[in-house]
Amino acid sequence: APVRYGYRSFDRQWIIPDLRVITQPNAWLWHTTSTSQVFSTVLTAQAPTGGPAITYTSLVPDNDHYRGSFAGRVLPLWSDAQAKQPNLRPALLAHLSQAYGQTVGAEDLFAYIAAVAAHPAYSERFQSDLATPGLRIPLTADLSTFIAAAALGRRIVWLHTFGERFADTAAGRPVGAPRLPAGRRPQVPAAGAIPTTSEGMPDTLAYDPQKQRLMVGSGFIEPVPPAVWNYQVSGKQVLVQWFSYRKKHRERPLIGDRRKPSALGDIQPDHWLAEYTTELLNVLNVLGLLVELEPQAAALLDRICAGPLISQADLRSEGVFFPEGHVPATSPPQRSFDL
Repeated sequence: APVRYGYRSFDRQWIIPDLRVITQPNAWLWHTTSTSQVFSTVLTAQAPTGGPAITYTSLVPDNDHYRGSFAGRVLPLWSDAQAKQPNLRPALLAHLSQAYGQTVGAEDLFAYIAAVAAHPAYSERFQSDLATPGLRIPLTADLSTFIAAAALGRRIVWLHTFGERFADTAAGRPVGAPRLPAGRRPQVPAAGAIPTTSEGMPDTLAYDPQKQRLMVGSGFIEPVPPAVWNYQVSGKQVLVQWFSYRKKHRERPLIGDRRKPSALGDIQPDHWLAEYTTELLNVLNVLGLLVELEPQAAALLDRICAGPLISQADLRSEGVFFPEGHVPATSPPQRSFDL
């Protein structure tokens, strides 16, 4: 039976989980999938140019999940489907727990990383450093700062996964699709109904900044703030990319000697599906809530960088950090899946 998978950042689509129809499936990704698993995706050969430098999904991610090109790597939270083995060096969590004077779990550190890098301020602050590809995460030495970052990061991961991971009703993160408060929540008014006929299937996506209106063919959704319309992941405008896979005409020009696309690509809905509208509203709510968190995330990153940090020397002395290419034989492997 078809299952959902992470096609692109903030874009959930469907796949047939069968070896006969998947190109080069990564067995470990499928083996570690569970209702507790979270996958983060990043670029490794190129540097992110804007937006979040890392994105998250609760679903098995596509080869180009992060931005739609350049592939990258996926870093799971857990290295097993039972969510018992953190995808981290054991010594790291032990060292952080000792440094902070309280237990630090894998989810705490995973969320901390989200608070540091899953927003535009990280890419902007470290753009020159990121010319050498690969994300480097500053580790605060201050307990209160770590706690604040982990709390923010849990909300970020909750949003990226559409409310499917790190849910906590008491903390304002209920299970289910996140929603902006009434009055700022995007809706399809009666006058903006998106046609569901074959003739009216949308083929264009546009934006009216004065009315804060997202034009979907002859229909529209409002309110949509400019920052949501412009939201990008390393140069890829999320809404434009999301719509490109669902519009009426999806042909792409052949470049160079690239082989002709499979005829299977022609098997597409001939009308706008109701589930497209539902999912588009989900995406708009998630992006809207992420945009609102950006000032808080930027301020927290400033606080981390201005405060005391745990150095590479500290980590190396505890057997946590190793020079590039050197991993002792006694060190358990961490899975950084090459997509």
